Amino acid sequence: MQFGVFSVGDITRDPTTGRIPTEHERIQAMVAIAKKAEEVGLDVFASGQHHNPPFMTSAPTTLLAYIAAQTERIVLSTATTLITTTDPVRIAEEYAMLQHLAGGRVDLMMGRGNTGPVYPWFGQDIRNGIPLAIENYALLHRLWREDVVSWEGRFRTPLQSFTSTPRPLDGVPPFVWHGSIRSPEIAEQAAYYGDGFFHNNIFWPIHHTRQMVRLYRQRFEHYGHGRADQAIVGLGGQVFMRKNSQDAVREFRPYFDVAPVYGHGPSLEEFTEMTPLTVGSPQQVIDRYAAMRDEVGDYQRQLFLIDHAGLPLETVLEQIEILGTEVVPVLRREMAVGRPPHVPDAPVHATLVEEAGGPRDVTVYSVDGVTGRRAESVA
Repeated sequence: MQFGVFSVGDITRDPTTGRIPTEHERIQAMVAIAKKAEEVGLDVFASGQHHNPPFMTSAPTTLLAYIAAQTERIVLSTATTLITTTDPVRIAEEYAMLQHLAGGRVDLMMGRGNTGPVYPWFGQDIRNGIPLAIENYALLHRLWREDVVSWEGRFRTPLQSFTSTPRPLDGVPPFVWHGSIRSPEIAEQAAYYGDGFFHNNIFWPIHHTRQMVRLYRQRFEHYGHGRADQAIVGLGGQVFMRKNSQDAVREFRPYFDVAPVYGHGPSLEEFTEMTPLTVGSPQQVIDRYAAMRDEVGDYQRQLFLIDHAGLPLETVLEQIEILGTEVVPVLRREMAVGRPPHVPDAPVHATLVEEAGGPRDVTVYSVDGVTGRRAESVA
């Protein structure tokens, strides 16, 4: 099972000091977080995609490529790739390039985003969110699997004999998770393609998560991709830990109370009861997240939001240290107990290549429609 951290890249005032990090500081902090995650043995670092303040993660492929050059093992993912407002042709090209640069250590989490004004900034209408997600992913899926694509749809200009370059590394596209909190259509989409379903349940009660995952599993089996318990499931979560739970609550409370994403609403105690947010000792986190399997079955990926709400980088790195040394090793052991052998691990590039029958060179050498030359003949 994979464990990791994700960041939405928010720039938030530290309520205990009044300090707001600069964009440069926040970008460098995300690099440090990814490197620390690898250092302590976590499996995944994921970055969101946003195009509006207070977020600065507008170019996830650039950020992840930079991190890839400074890491060796950790899988680099998106916590959301905006399939609604990002041209699927650009997604195909940019993430295939990132896949090559990272040696295959790349996957994507498709999402619609939760910021309404973003849609018109990119020429779209939020009322078309679900149709955009469905149509754009259908095109992306083909672009990575067909050398030449002719296509016509509702939301972008047609393509005629188009080849997306570079082609996926070893002939195998990056693995895709479809992220959704509340939309059964996205669970259905993930099941249809046999892709992963990531329920980023940081704001929702467990009974809602259970319903969404159950729907995805049932439809995964319906479409013939395997048994329901073989479907690829990921969950989101949030934690803040100290040796003593009282210290954790006292330290985290001022950050919670004013956080843009959930401040000024339910109390910390109410929120931790209603959602997966766990503020306490490492053992409390272990107990809470080990119980997730009782609700959704054996699953493949657990990501924790850990650097939000204005928490200073030093504190975030301490949290990752605790997560990697005290919490995740125990969760790995507990999640392995009784796990049926037919339940797969989260797909990674090596396993996907093996399932495809080995690596293939899928470089396309063809006549350029503009110059009339073949690629290999261009000086």
